[in-house]
Amino acid sequence: MTTSRSFVLICMVGIFSFISYNMVRMPALSLFAESLGASPERIGLIVSVSTLAGVLLKLPSGALSDIYGRRFLLRIGVVAFGLPPFLYPFITDLDALTALRFLHGLATAIFAPSALATVAELYRERRGAALGTYTACTQSGSLLGPFLGGYLIHAAGFDTAFVTAGIFGCIGMVLFYSLHLDVAVPQRKEQGAAVVLSEMWKGFAAVAKNNKVLITSMTDAAKMIANGALMAFLPLYGVSAGLNPGEVGLLFSVQAGTSFFAKPIMGRISDRVGRQPLIILGLVICASTFVCIPHVSMFPVLLMLSAGFGFGEAVVSSSSSALVADSSEFKRLGAGMGMQGTIMDIGHASGPLLAGLLIARMSYGGAFMVIAGMQFAAAVVFWLAMRKN
Repeated sequence: MTTSRSFVLICMVGIFSFISYNMVRMPALSLFAESLGASPERIGLIVSVSTLAGVLLKLPSGALSDIYGRRFLLRIGVVAFGLPPFLYPFITDLDALTALRFLHGLATAIFAPSALATVAELYRERRGAALGTYTACTQSGSLLGPFLGGYLIHAAGFDTAFVTAGIFGCIGMVLFYSLHLDVAVPQRKEQGAAVVLSEMWKGFAAVAKNNKVLITSMTDAAKMIANGALMAFLPLYGVSAGLNPGEVGLLFSVQAGTSFFAKPIMGRISDRVGRQPLIILGLVICASTFVCIPHVSMFPVLLMLSAGFGFGEAVVSSSSSALVADSSEFKRLGAGMGMQGTIMDIGHASGPLLAGLLIARMSYGGAFMVIAGMQFAAAVVFWLAMRKN
């Protein structure tokens, strides 16, 4: 295969795999867990456990791909996308659902780092454009998956939605296994895993001393706490406000779509006006829209708030990743981006857990106000820290 055909292949696999993954994740997962009798705290745990898999395994899986090759990890990843959705219809127990979510979370934890490395190897001279195109393809799963999943739940029930998600995942598997991926496989057999892990640890140690990277990453994590809370509890709130699952899925699609289109534009603006003002602005937008959601029940207004939160996400993400890259040593750039991704995943996993605990003890309005306050606080801390630096 030529480089361009290999790139198209990996993009197509990403599209189908992430449509499958997001059909299960939003809004189906929270509604399915509630139908099994889950409390708000348990729903938060079930939603966050797949992200916890990413926290634990993204960095090790990337290192393993350096040793054993990208194809080996990608093969495992596409299987983890394609097969687990078919198991959800047989789940009747919350413990089994929690375990299955962790298993399903292995898909992104294993596939994502290897896929990004594959794209970077295919296009050594045009990595920025290639990685941007690939991530846009995977984000299309966040656009289409929630809408399709929510509509199918409303029209035909959970089982149909889960089986359809499995079919999309299997299409990704067939595409990957039917075509040869033309990418060089880095071999480090003479060095072994110990040397690779040692070098990875040195990178982490260097990044851990970089205050700008850590502060920016933790600021990004504050945004991801709110994102995780929405992922877990917007479906439940939407249904309680009179929306059907299809309409709730459309809320997530609008949020992802706004972020998808705004990120390239806001990235160019951050090159001109600076990263730090946009990060603060984005956090304020996220907090302002987030705190309003539980006080609204009209579908058009919820659509506007979801779009506003997606825009705030785009403002923060497009600037924070660039600021981390700007602040990292060139030879530690990968470690810097990896550290940011790990801290972001910690925030993303914490959001459903924190929201579940707060909602169980407070109203939706109170819980959302606390989390919005954390974003406002993060904006202030970031501003003060950047002034000091």
